[in-house]
Amino acid sequence: MSNKYDVIIIGGGHAGIEASLACARMGMATAMFTISLDRIGWMSCNPSIGGLAKSQLVKEIDALGGEMGLLADAAGIQYRMLNKSKGPAVWSLRAQCDRQIYSTEAKKALERQDNLDIKQGTAIRILVEEVGAEKTIRGIMADGEREFLSRAVIIATGTFLNGLIHIGPKTFQAGRAGEPAATELSNSLSSNGLHLGRLKTGTPARVNARSVDFSKMTIQPGDEDPRYFSNRTEVYEVVSSRTGQKRRIWPRLEQVPCHLTYTNETTHKIISDNLGSSPLYSGKIKGIGPRYCPSIEDKVVRFSGRSQHQVFIEPEGLNTEELYLNGVSSSLPEEVQEKFIHSIAGLERARIMRPGYAIEYDYVPPTQLFATLETKPVRGLYLAGQINGTSGYEEAAAQGLMAGINAALKIKDLDPLILRRDQAYIGVLIDDLATKGTEEPYRMFTSRAEHRLLLRQDNALERLLPQGHQLGLVGENDMLLFRFRQEKTSKELARLARETVFPEQANDVLLAMGTAPLSEPVRLADLLKRPGVTYDSLLPLDQHRPDHDWEITERVEIETKYRGYIKRQREEADRALDMEQKAVPAGLDYSAVYGLSGEARQKLAAIRPLSIGQASRISGITPSDIGVLLVHLKRTEA
Repeated sequence: MSNKYDVIIIGGGHAGIEASLACARMGMATAMFTISLDRIGWMSCNPSIGGLAKSQLVKEIDALGGEMGLLADAAGIQYRMLNKSKGPAVWSLRAQCDRQIYSTEAKKALERQDNLDIKQGTAIRILVEEVGAEKTIRGIMADGEREFLSRAVIIATGTFLNGLIHIGPKTFQAGRAGEPAATELSNSLSSNGLHLGRLKTGTPARVNARSVDFSKMTIQPGDEDPRYFSNRTEVYEVVSSRTGQKRRIWPRLEQVPCHLTYTNETTHKIISDNLGSSPLYSGKIKGIGPRYCPSIEDKVVRFSGRSQHQVFIEPEGLNTEELYLNGVSSSLPEEVQEKFIHSIAGLERARIMRPGYAIEYDYVPPTQLFATLETKPVRGLYLAGQINGTSGYEEAAAQGLMAGINAALKIKDLDPLILRRDQAYIGVLIDDLATKGTEEPYRMFTSRAEHRLLLRQDNALERLLPQGHQLGLVGENDMLLFRFRQEKTSKELARLARETVFPEQANDVLLAMGTAPLSEPVRLADLLKRPGVTYDSLLPLDQHRPDHDWEITERVEIETKYRGYIKRQREEADRALDMEQKAVPAGLDYSAVYGLSGEARQKLAAIRPLSIGQASRISGITPSDIGVLLVHLKRTEA
């Protein structure tokens, strides 16, 4: 058995999966270590992928050759496009998934990947070589006191670092319910110069579907014609090799509904009366929890004027009766959880199968990372996922993919891949972490992206697929198909801008649509720009329309309707690009920069920004500090 690899990944969650596959596919001899082979890709909280801003991350992961979109499409049991009443910048696909199928498909993808060994084991410490003042990774020590050597290590441990579960007065060490915590690795990180903090997250109870009265709830069906995440997902299969006839095989699995109910004043009173037994309010929990996904205890306290809160009843899979109670995450004692759940309409007789709990865990404040996700104190050591202070499967997977890519590129002695804020939500995510840091679980929102109209989920392939292909993560056939679709989209945009519609031909149709009639001939593209007019509704006026699928027609409609806004945002992004491309030397001595404030020197030295743009986003750095820095760089260049 070999103990030497190019890259070692610690953790088999969403970050670990993407990091492992990326490294192996880029030709690295790779090993993944996970505490349990049976929990690879496990969704510890809600078994869903995507949602607001998160589907953009999934689409970007897919465009770069990652796996999450394929796994979600293989396991999806309900798909819904969110925010369709708003603009395309915030449209977001969400899939409820079968937890077990997702995990099985993830394990299968890893097992079938060349250059990748999967090992069940616990990393005890990192192995570091010191040359002068610089530390460089050389591998890990795993249980059994065996050394495994590598040129890079990626830590993607999720909530397992010194994980501590709270259920009322009960407290016990665990990485998640039923699995042991990683208790020794934190000390190894601290001893090698990384400062650690403490965060908290939680999960709600699961109940048996046979004990739920759905008639008291509002049904929430999925979309009738659901979309998919991955451009590699097979939507059709050939039925006849002779005729080439195809049959639609999407979606893959049986589609099931979710349901909606609400807490009430009785629920809130039960919770309020028992806050003293909540570890969150008794002082037992020290870690900071997620601001945007609070426990039901936190909701009742923070929003005391609200008489109800939504509770989404979501299935965990096709072959289990377990239901996830989205909206009532709790660490109250089990008997209190049962009492307040029974006060909710439809859950009066619900049988709890697993109680909710809170979990505290160690994390590494991410300003200790470069934008490549490599740590500053130890070269060759990368961190990805919740260890960096993020919350969510999608945020973790995005970081895992980028850590894997950059570890492989460094070993190959190639330039790193650092995505800009106008290129990808992944770029926004990593820049926020490395530049601003976080003291609470970080969650992606569309509002965090200043160029979100450029970063839509429908154009992720255009933005990132060529880079995925260049890295060797996207196949030649996928690249050819992408170019073919791009050509068809461009031709259709040009045709709409060329085809003319006359008043006598169009006015009856336009009046029926509720839009103003024409007084003179116009192009089809101009009609499509009108509010309320869609590409499909123009069909009666479009005599020469080619047969396109929804992906092309959606792109055509968005590009036509929002052309002016997209152009304006692109110009804004290009103006900011000058600052992003103005490099700052990695070894710049900020104490020698005359005119900087003491605070600016301290923060710039800690973050070590790679560009003037990144420096300008550091908290506490003023425009005058940036001006001083620009003058210094110009003087030293001369």
